[in-house]
Amino acid sequence: MKRSIFYIPGFFALVIFSISCVSAKKFSSLQDTSKQFMNERDAFKTDNIGLEMQNKELKAKLASLEKEAGTVQQEITAAQNERDKAVNDYNKISTKYTELQNAQEDLIKGNVKETQKLLTELQAAQENLQKKEDLLRQLEQNLDTKKASLDELTFELEKRNARLAELEKILDAQKKIVQDLKSKVSEALLGFENNGLTVTMKNGKVYVSLDEKLLFKSASWDIDANGKNALKKLAGVLEKNPDIQIMIEGHTDNVPYNPGNSQLKDNWDLSVKRATTVIRVLLEGSNIDAKRLTASGRSQYLPVDERNTTDARQKNRRTEIILTPDLTELYKLIDKY
Repeated sequence: MKRSIFYIPGFFALVIFSISCVSAKKFSSLQDTSKQFMNERDAFKTDNIGLEMQNKELKAKLASLEKEAGTVQQEITAAQNERDKAVNDYNKISTKYTELQNAQEDLIKGNVKETQKLLTELQAAQENLQKKEDLLRQLEQNLDTKKASLDELTFELEKRNARLAELEKILDAQKKIVQDLKSKVSEALLGFENNGLTVTMKNGKVYVSLDEKLLFKSASWDIDANGKNALKKLAGVLEKNPDIQIMIEGHTDNVPYNPGNSQLKDNWDLSVKRATTVIRVLLEGSNIDAKRLTASGRSQYLPVDERNTTDARQKNRRTEIILTPDLTELYKLIDKY
């Protein structure tokens, strides 16, 4: 099985290192590779943050649309009340108009001046009635416009609700995958937790942190039997979860590495060498696809405790196995919109 792992090249590199120090060119290549993995990790973290920000923006837009829809509904209610008042006024004027018509017919043969007065009132009533009809027609048009606006806002709100629901569904699914994975890893490593090994969730990933004392002797990259046992149990979980990407990060303290006649030069070399050693143990006798694994050395530059104390340095000497779920479906949904 072909293993595409970023580390100091296999058997031939070990032979060369056993004879002489790492050449400047290979050391530079190692630095470039480490920097590349750091960039990829940071880019993935940026994508995750961007996703959370987009989710927050969608919720904010949703709240704005709901507020705007409520305002339009209030305007529609006010317009309906105004229309009802106009209808009531129209009915009153129509009644009076009918009464005036009847009075006109009764008095048509009577006093001419009274008849003329009635005619004038009738004409005024007709004009007033026409104005009310025009106002009523305008109110009806405004009401139709408001309803159309409300329908459009409601449709847009439903679309955004659907998109938000879909995003939240995928996010919940990804969260469940990470939670399930953490449970499986914790169960497999039950005997090692709090004995130099911790399993945590952070930024949508599972972090398995192994203290130096569980894996390596000081300044060494050879893993003892107890450490290999823990890694073999973890490999069993990783075999059953083929969609999980695996990053191995080696970390040292800030004490300069003194290689003597060693094939390693400094803390950078030591952190990478420990990461590649862990990868070899995970792959040994397992069906894990080597393409899923990445080796990374962080040297002393990502401490968990900034203090310059013995206890802090012990915490910083660690190996972290970072398990990342497949976010392909989530990215497809983001690209869709």
